[in-house]
Amino acid sequence: MNGRASLSGKPYSAGVRLANWNEDTYLEEDLLKDFLYKREKGELLIQKSKRLKNNLLKQMQLSVSKDGFVHFGDTVMLLSPENNKSPMENYPAVPGNLTLAVTPDDITVHLSESLQVPCGVSAVKSVNPVGRNAFRILSVEGNSMGEPIRFGQNFGLGATGGFTDQMLYLASDHKSFMRFAKKSYLQQVFLTDELSYLTCWQATFLDPQLRLEYEGFPVPANTKVLITHCHTNRGLAVPRNYWIRSYFGKEYEVICHTYLDSHKAEEDKNYWIIVTANPSDDGNTMFDRPKPPSEETREREREE
Repeated sequence: MNGRASLSGKPYSAGVRLANWNEDTYLEEDLLKDFLYKREKGELLIQKSKRLKNNLLKQMQLSVSKDGFVHFGDTVMLLSPENNKSPMENYPAVPGNLTLAVTPDDITVHLSESLQVPCGVSAVKSVNPVGRNAFRILSVEGNSMGEPIRFGQNFGLGATGGFTDQMLYLASDHKSFMRFAKKSYLQQVFLTDELSYLTCWQATFLDPQLRLEYEGFPVPANTKVLITHCHTNRGLAVPRNYWIRSYFGKEYEVICHTYLDSHKAEEDKNYWIIVTANPSDDGNTMFDRPKPPSEETREREREE
């Protein structure tokens, strides 16, 4: 009998098996060619994911404030400052300085080469300016770039994520049954690709007793202020006791909610510092700049 017997006992020709091997070989060659082509063009998923992560984590240069104020067009960091409470008073809230950062979901990080909307935000412990936590102050009312923003004036906050051809805008909207923060169930903050009334913010003077007097004055950089969402009139906040798990590790939820103490003044959860670059050091920010010595320290040094 020519050929081999199959498991069923029926003979089959060797040519049939040979033809199947040829088909498998052609398929493997096509897959290899497709892989090499995509690798050459940078279209492999791992290459796209690497580009996204590299842009989010690449070093960014913040703007230098020559007059001490924040201006339209400035690239800044939004920093939630550490309070002066003890660890026991803070518990269970996390201590330390946190910065507002772009936080894409895990699927986007692994499968995409650019930011997708809607995109999340979080507060991260890194205070070094990178693609994730650098934001641009945008004009939403036709103001010229370079003009200082003023207390009570609308502005936008744009995030490029380290890309040169993409910008998303910080936004919020009223809480609903379908839209709320995942951990606190309060008003959600997110990034969108359309400028609208949902993407308008204002800086508010910290002391409520002097707030009306400072209305219309330029907003100082590297100083504690409040950032209020215009449409909902709620303050941008980091509760510090709600953490989320992202591709980059353990981070903290950012929401829109005004926390008031017994004196009807905003709590430190609503405090923000708009950080600019240190003009005397290209790699550092004004937040890293050492504070000048106090009068007591200078007096003690003179005596020594």
